[in-house]
Amino acid sequence: MGSYIPSSEAERREMLEALGMESVRELYKDVPESVLLDRPLNLPEGLSEMEVRAKLEDMAKLNRNYRIILRGAGAYDHYIPSIVRYIPAKEEFLTAYTPYQAEMSQGVLQSIFEYQTMICELTGMDVSNASVYDGASAAAEAAAMCRDRKRSVTLISETVHPDVINTVRTYCYGANAELKVVPAKDGKTDLAALKEMLAADTAGVIFQQPNFFGLFEDAEEIIAAVHEAGAMAVMSCNPIALAVMKTPGELGADVAVGEGQPLGLPLGFGGPYLGFMATTQKHMRRLPGRIVGETVDSRGGKAYVLSLQAREQHIRREKASSNICSNEALCALTAGLYMATMGPDGMAEVARQCMAKAHYLASKLVEAGCRLEYSGRFFHEFVTRQENCREILGALSDEGILGGLLLPDGESILWCVTEKASKEALDEVADIVKEALA
Repeated sequence: MGSYIPSSEAERREMLEALGMESVRELYKDVPESVLLDRPLNLPEGLSEMEVRAKLEDMAKLNRNYRIILRGAGAYDHYIPSIVRYIPAKEEFLTAYTPYQAEMSQGVLQSIFEYQTMICELTGMDVSNASVYDGASAAAEAAAMCRDRKRSVTLISETVHPDVINTVRTYCYGANAELKVVPAKDGKTDLAALKEMLAADTAGVIFQQPNFFGLFEDAEEIIAAVHEAGAMAVMSCNPIALAVMKTPGELGADVAVGEGQPLGLPLGFGGPYLGFMATTQKHMRRLPGRIVGETVDSRGGKAYVLSLQAREQHIRREKASSNICSNEALCALTAGLYMATMGPDGMAEVARQCMAKAHYLASKLVEAGCRLEYSGRFFHEFVTRQENCREILGALSDEGILGGLLLPDGESILWCVTEKASKEALDEVADIVKEALA
């Protein structure tokens, strides 16, 4: 930080004298000698700023930068307006730390309040928290929201992102709760299997819309079946798709969760991201994390407060159902800036372009010799099956194109197209695939 000034040797000596000590080692006199470091750290000698910059630039050259990215699977290459990158980089915002003495941090609280408001508008829900670590932990926290003394089993669709399934499984294991996976059929949740698995001990059902394979699930039928069994429905959503599809609120879901990375956060080699969570007023006291509210101060002016932290680990810690203790404020600020910059029309346009371009590439790949694995409606991801998958991806990589994700069977590829891909680029991809299949 630009305002950070380390203490000088003279200042450290002055502090030791005030404590009546001769050295820093005296501060740690109760620490056994056997665990104290008695030799220099195994670190290289220090470098000048110019030398460090040159060294880092050399390291950066080892990275592979692709001119076209056609891989999604949970992390998406969207265009980020310059203002969305600029404002969060300002020194006064550049911290993700939780605001203790919260009401002293009116600017941070306002940014969280605006973010929460926009997430509620995007999901059609009543209340949102100040975000959790990522989309996977959001789904796991939602599973905890659904459990009670009589209902402890969580069902999750096989068509949910595999990393999310594994994260929810880990959380359930830690809570001594059971997780069951609902099988897929033709790339979507098997509704008949779901109905058979729903039981009196089912707490909640998690499904993804659109799902891991890019397909739109039969959300209304899933939610109706879940509610008929007396359980809660958790809908994991792509926030860009929410700009054009029916919201969880419209569909009657109890909890909406998702990965907020598409909302202005760069791919960043996997992070930092943020998980968004929203729910109905009925369930708001089960939400983890912070909820910021708007009120008036003693002078009648607008003010922001932390209005609810019902599941925090530091409140009745022995009974807490969540250990979330950060609000991902910097990422939430970025997501809020992206939504405010784009507006409803801008986000809808991004969604329409993603969908249109994905369908265009799918048709071109079919012409090139690939076969669509599933026939259902899809958003901006789809699966193709073909021979020579590795050769295809290698040929694309040679031309500076990151192809789709090779699925575990080794015979199919999950493609993703965002608004950043041009028609010319997609035509080039199709030509390379056609040549690789020839």
